Amino acid sequence: MEDDNSPEVAAWVAAENKVTFGYLDKISYRPQLKDRLTKLLNYPKFGSPTRRGDWFIFSKNDGLQNQSVQYIQKGLDGSPEVLLDPNKFSADGTSQLGGFSLSQSGKYVAYGISEGGSDWRDFYVLDVATKKPLTDHLEWVKFSGASWIGDQGFFYNRYPQPESGKKMAGKNDYQKIYYHKVGTPQSDDKLIYEDNEHPQRRQSVGVTEDQRFETLSVSDSSAGKRGDSILYRELAQGDKPFTPIVAEIGDDSYGIIDDVRGKFLIETNHGAPNGKVVLYDPQTKTWKDILPEKPEPLQSTSTVGGKLFATYLTDVVTRAYVYSLDGKLENEIKLPGPGTAGGFGGRNDDKFLFYSFTSFNYPPTIFKYDIATRTSSMHSPAGSRDCRSRRERWRMSITTPRGGRR
Repeated sequence: MEDDNSPEVAAWVAAENKVTFGYLDKISYRPQLKDRLTKLLNYPKFGSPTRRGDWFIFSKNDGLQNQSVQYIQKGLDGSPEVLLDPNKFSADGTSQLGGFSLSQSGKYVAYGISEGGSDWRDFYVLDVATKKPLTDHLEWVKFSGASWIGDQGFFYNRYPQPESGKKMAGKNDYQKIYYHKVGTPQSDDKLIYEDNEHPQRRQSVGVTEDQRFETLSVSDSSAGKRGDSILYRELAQGDKPFTPIVAEIGDDSYGIIDDVRGKFLIETNHGAPNGKVVLYDPQTKTWKDILPEKPEPLQSTSTVGGKLFATYLTDVVTRAYVYSLDGKLENEIKLPGPGTAGGFGGRNDDKFLFYSFTSFNYPPTIFKYDIATRTSSMHSPAGSRDCRSRRERWRMSITTPRGGRR
């Protein structure tokens, strides 16, 4: 199957489909099962909001849409307006949203489009005020997001253009990092980082929220290593080489959470299989445990509103905690019960954040957590009915036709 366009491969796929669908089409209750699943899935689904200034951006799926639509509204009680509808990317619905990154103030969105399920992305820039795309068009992007510097431009990863006819089957080597300035052609993009001695390595550049540091992460799964190395440099230093924090790629993973007055909060499993959070001082090159390893696995970390949020997996359920930036436990976030929670993202000038919670008998629900009062409240997205009635309808929807519960 090295040549996926060969007549032999096409004939084999056709034969496999004939056998598969010949069997599936004989299942007598298949239409009823499809109808039941369709009814269960046909309800509005919302994503947690993201704030930029007075504006909130969130995703919504009316029920059976192929892809969720991105909405924007002013304030939490504003009227939602469509910002970007991925369902309109292609007439046959085979193109999907493959990246969505807001600029620092929310003036622009860099978004990727994937065609036919490919890992390749074409990146575009949307003007949020007009809701119209600009002329920017970036090709040959793969395994990449967009890391903004203010509203001027962003870092992204791309590969060299594949040979003709090898876009979907060719080997991808020599990933490079570029900087794209809004409003300019891709041919003007500035090369930021490359490693021609290790063609199969992957790297990505991030920018700390205060826009002070560029952070570089490098991994190399081809060498059998499960970890990564991390480096940094100050944005004001321009083209100065990156300084290593962890120079060699090994089996330990490292992820920079944020910087705190010139020091880096880092999540790592170095010497801590369950994960921990450390503070690295680039001046003294010293490490300090902020959240030491626990018996429970560390699931996620983030900094919001000047606090450090961390979730752990305890007895197969999520437990969420709030710490000071120096690691002092302040409180646990009380969740509705045993279940799974996620989100807890935001910015350091936020007064509140959002998280989602769900369990076997609790529908996916968004909560707003007030950092000062340490309280959670159910968030009812604008344009939706009351969240409590949605929850009751969801519970009713999982009742079987004979009245039992699944």
